[in-house]
Amino acid sequence: MSERRSGEGQPDRTLALLWRNHRQPDAEPQRKRGAGRRPSLTVDDVVRAGIRLADEQGLAAASMGGLAKELGVGTMTLYTYVPSKEELLDLMVDQVLGERRLPGPGEQRPADWREQIEVYSVETREMFQKHLWLSQVSTIRPPVGPGMLAGREYLLSVLLGLGLTPVETNTAALAITTYIDSAASLEAESRLVEQTTGQTNDAWWYERSDLWETYFDVDQHPAMTAIWNAKGYTSTTRDAYRYGLDRLLDGIQP
Repeated sequence: MSERRSGEGQPDRTLALLWRNHRQPDAEPQRKRGAGRRPSLTVDDVVRAGIRLADEQGLAAASMGGLAKELGVGTMTLYTYVPSKEELLDLMVDQVLGERRLPGPGEQRPADWREQIEVYSVETREMFQKHLWLSQVSTIRPPVGPGMLAGREYLLSVLLGLGLTPVETNTAALAITTYIDSAASLEAESRLVEQTTGQTNDAWWYERSDLWETYFDVDQHPAMTAIWNAKGYTSTTRDAYRYGLDRLLDGIQP
C-alpha cells in the first residue's frame, strides 16, 4: 500500500478551499462556469463522495476519474470544483479531522485535564478506525484547515491551565499529538492490512513460527528470552498504548 502526502497542493488555492465555509460571502472564490448555468454540485458534495469512496474501496478509488464517475459528471467538470487530486486529498483529510467531537471554546468538557486528553484519544482512534485510509496519508505537511486547527486548539486549551510555560505547553501538545495520532494510525494500518490481504496478524505470525525453533538463538537474545521465561509476553497492543499514554501524561503533570 503506497503512502500519499497531504499539503502538496497550490497554497492559495488549497487554503481557499479548506476555509470555503469560513469566509464572507462576497469573498468566496468564483468558480468558472458557463453563463447562467447553475452548479449541480458543491465542493462539500465532492469531498463527501471522495471520503465515501475511500472508506468503501480504499484511497486509490478516490481518484479524480473514479470520483467523477461516482458523481455522474465528467472529469473536467469535477476539476471546476476541486482543481487537482492534491487539493482533494487535503479536503478529505481535514474533513475527517473535523469530525472529531472535541469541545470548542466555551463548550462543556470534563473537569479533569487527563479526562480531556482521553476525549482526544478516543475521538482520534475512532476517526482512524472509521477511515482506515488515513493510515496511508502522511501529514508531515498537514492540511491547514479548520479540522486540523480544531484539534490543535483543543489540546493547547487543555494544557494551558497546568501552569506550564508557553514553550512547555506547546511541546507537551506536540508530544501528545505525536503519540496518539501515530498509535491510532498504526492500529488502522494493521486492520487495513488484514482487510486487504484477508489474513489476520495472528495467522501471519503463525506462518513464521518456525523462527523460534529453527533460527532463534537464546544466547544472542538474552533479554527476549528472560521475558519469555517470566511469561512477560501477555500484554496487548491496547495495553501498550494505555501504558505509554499514562506515562506520557505523568511526565507532563507539573
